[in-house]
Amino acid sequence: MQYGNHREKINLIRQNKLSLQENVKKFLHKIKEKKHLNAFNFVFEEEALSQAAEIENKIKEGKAGKAAGMVIAVKDNISIKKQPMTCSSGILKNFEPVYTATAVQKLLDEDAIIIGKTNCDEFAMGSSNETSVFGAVLNPHDTNRVPGGSSGGSAVAVAAGLCDASLGSDTGGSIRQPAAFCGVFGLKPTYGKVSRFGLTAFASSFDTIGPFANNLYDLTLLLNIISEADEKDSTSHTSPTVNIEENGIDGKIKLGLPKEYFGEGLNKEIKSKIDLVIKNLPYKYFEFKEISLPYTEYAIATYYILTTAEASSNLARYDGVRFGFRSKNSATLADMYVNTRTEGFGKEVKRRIMLGTYVLSSGYYDAYYKKAQQVRRLFKEDFDRAFSEVDIILTPTTPTTAFKIGEKTTDPLEMYLNDIYTTSANLAGIPALNIPVGSDSNGLPIGMQLMAQQFDEQKLLATANLINRYL
Repeated sequence: MQYGNHREKINLIRQNKLSLQENVKKFLHKIKEKKHLNAFNFVFEEEALSQAAEIENKIKEGKAGKAAGMVIAVKDNISIKKQPMTCSSGILKNFEPVYTATAVQKLLDEDAIIIGKTNCDEFAMGSSNETSVFGAVLNPHDTNRVPGGSSGGSAVAVAAGLCDASLGSDTGGSIRQPAAFCGVFGLKPTYGKVSRFGLTAFASSFDTIGPFANNLYDLTLLLNIISEADEKDSTSHTSPTVNIEENGIDGKIKLGLPKEYFGEGLNKEIKSKIDLVIKNLPYKYFEFKEISLPYTEYAIATYYILTTAEASSNLARYDGVRFGFRSKNSATLADMYVNTRTEGFGKEVKRRIMLGTYVLSSGYYDAYYKKAQQVRRLFKEDFDRAFSEVDIILTPTTPTTAFKIGEKTTDPLEMYLNDIYTTSANLAGIPALNIPVGSDSNGLPIGMQLMAQQFDEQKLLATANLINRYL
């Protein structure tokens, strides 16, 4: 029995046309069938089936929560008590958290079913999901290509039909970019809208938990459930719930088209597809304005200076003393620190720790880190000016469609440039969404990005819902 979104699924269960337990079994079977995609690090088969039996009764008795029976995968850098969490790194082998992340707990409280933990780039550092200690994740549309990263496993799990929806984390595009490469919806909420408690820190002032789904109804449902101020996260805020049927805009929606996002470096097929989407949007509802975000050219440099600095600080806790992997080849405490990190961390994580330590070091702090923080403020002012003229900013999500596995691993700078359209939203702390808008001549998905002012997910998702009708 097929269903389009969670609302339809619940109705089928209530009408005895769909068995939740059988539904979970089908997902589990499909995960095994598509094991070659390497989307999951861990699958919670027994727990998922046990939850399904309990929740199915609650649905029929009318006592179930808002996410009742929704089968969800969780990125393996988000903690679930007594379940493994590795961040796809050797340094956290066999580690089990002693608490559950707030976002996950909110889903469990609303009777969602957590089916497993998804593969990701090591410590969420990557744009292709090739840095995982568990191996690369494969794109379900072409298994010779990457799914994007760092939340590649979560994107693939949704795109391949291995779950209803999933959670990922976004530090500089790690939800939106794999969503674009895999052809699903992916949302980076406003920084602070979702509690980071239980999310393993990469760059604390950038990291955001967000959802993947095949439709905007499920995406919005998940966002509303996981959003709320949390006393365990001082950066979290309470903000209004979202209703995608109400855009709250008087008159036409003003869409801003930043010229910096449509110039050199953008794949011609992606530009043509987005131009066609814009052309097909009715002037009855939309008006368009070319805008400028002049600091865009500094986004990658600013982002990598700041995030590597924060990573250098955050990853200092992995020393072999308190938790996780400890090297056995050490005669002294200093040797244990060095050997644990040398053996436990992968190449990309080491690269970013070294970059971050360099920009924070004496003599370079003012030249790099301090200046990058000043430029970050200019990004925020850039977007504030733009949103004084338009309601929503529309851009490509990525400069290319999914590239081949191994194509960019030898050139880190080329890999980093793949985030050129997504990092700005993290620098400014604003919400951003990937919408799948079609495919290129090779059948690879193309994504389009919408961005809104801080905490205006209502306008963002309602606009996306309206645009989606004309795709």
